[in-house]
Amino acid sequence: MKGTVYLIGAGPGDPGLLTLRGKEILEKADVVVYDRLVSPAILGMCNPKAKMVDVGKMPTHHKVKQSEINRLLVQFACEFPGGVIARLKGGDPFVFGRGGEEALELVAAGVEFEVVPGITSAISVPAYAGIPVSHRGIATSFHIITGHEKADGRTCHPERSEAESKDPGQNLSLDFETLAKCPGTLIFLMGIANMDFIARRLMECGKDTKTPLAFIEKGTTPYQRTVMATLETAGEKIARENVTAPAITIMGGVVELGQTLAWKKNLPLAGKRLVVTRAAKQASGISARLTALGAEVIETPMIETRDVIPAKAGISSADFNALANFDILAFTSTNGVESFFRQLFAAGYDVRVLAGKKIASVGKITEKKLLEYGIRCDYVPEDHTGEGLGRLLRDVVNKEERVILSGERSSESKDLIESRILLLQGNLADDTLLKLLPQATRWVVYETLPVAELPEWKREAVAGADAVVFASTSAVENFCSVILSGERSSESKDLNRESLTTPASCSPRLAFCIGRMTESAARKHGYETVTSDETTMDSLVKKIVEHYKKES
Repeated sequence: MKGTVYLIGAGPGDPGLLTLRGKEILEKADVVVYDRLVSPAILGMCNPKAKMVDVGKMPTHHKVKQSEINRLLVQFACEFPGGVIARLKGGDPFVFGRGGEEALELVAAGVEFEVVPGITSAISVPAYAGIPVSHRGIATSFHIITGHEKADGRTCHPERSEAESKDPGQNLSLDFETLAKCPGTLIFLMGIANMDFIARRLMECGKDTKTPLAFIEKGTTPYQRTVMATLETAGEKIARENVTAPAITIMGGVVELGQTLAWKKNLPLAGKRLVVTRAAKQASGISARLTALGAEVIETPMIETRDVIPAKAGISSADFNALANFDILAFTSTNGVESFFRQLFAAGYDVRVLAGKKIASVGKITEKKLLEYGIRCDYVPEDHTGEGLGRLLRDVVNKEERVILSGERSSESKDLIESRILLLQGNLADDTLLKLLPQATRWVVYETLPVAELPEWKREAVAGADAVVFASTSAVENFCSVILSGERSSESKDLNRESLTTPASCSPRLAFCIGRMTESAARKHGYETVTSDETTMDSLVKKIVEHYKKES
């Protein structure tokens, strides 16, 4: 019995270009063997319990040799009988990806495998730069060519060095005579280090020196850059503009269409990497919006929630038989809404038990979540904070008291009305509401648990981010705790008092925050903050876009 190996193409970088089949495999993989160019956002889709193995190759050396990668795939298939081993490769496994070599090794070892094709950079990267590889009247064919080979004529992997040879181009065995006469679009992968040589040879073989070229760096990622040139200026442009791998070269008349059709560079968050710290089940909404605006999003949940076990010692948890004792139910978070209804339904009840009760929400996001369960709110404060909700409900209590007593005040009647308010919160909620409504009852319907650590690949992604997005004080506190603890362990030194109020070197210094309390927590840790005008995701996204527009 052996596991099955899946050779998965991760595409060129944009996580949205990963196939549904690829995502399905990653979500259940027992082992993920991944390359350097795989997006952190795609790594974030992997089964959190999977063994993550980085075999990425760097531009000047091989982190793990191909022969060792082949051996590892067979080894993991033997170690995980019936398991799922994902071999995650940039682009497509069979387009200069050496997937064929890995597949042959698996066949020889009797290991079952499946190929999950990926979108090759040869087509997708030009498309993201507004360059169609074929276009009526300009190019009726396109040709994908390796720009680097080993001395024995074998094609190099796209992630391997483009500068392995001391004499650039000496290992190329390309038919330059045929390529120079080819009327279609020429697309060179891994050719930046050899492009000056390639350009000279093509011109020597008769190709027009004015043929347009485009070098596209880090295609489909937020850091995509396009450098235009001609065949005769190729080497000069690479040196002057410091064009580096990973990059592709596209050559032919279609390149000029990029001047008109380029679309990605116009997205407002293009070139930005943002860390989203919301709980995993809540992050998808804001992540999708930021991605659509051009940002690369690294989902880094700092907390996870779980329903409170009824009658847990020391916690006043839900007792649905007692709901009849309350007139007002106050929800202070979307987690509280979801946990309350999940437990309500599990206990055999439905929304009819809420008939006649008034519903209060701390803000618009929680109000929207209640609507998903068919519940409309009666009370939502203008100030979307616990203090704002407490003041609003206190006013409601005072008004009810005046109605009952026709203007006569009685502390007993006030306490009686106030005691009919039920607060549905998490275990980390502060006492703001109880201080404003001391007679109210509080049920803890969910627990918030901190994430203990970050995997190394995610820590590296966070270190390279432009900003971090915080939606709660608990996310701020735990993020700083995890980041600082990682820095402490990696540097093997004690942190001084000053470092405790300064973002760690492996964290961005800018924080986008929802709400004043979150902003205050972030500032306490030394972050520069930008805070949304309202406590909604729409307002936060708008603020992020406005900030980077001003910056540009």
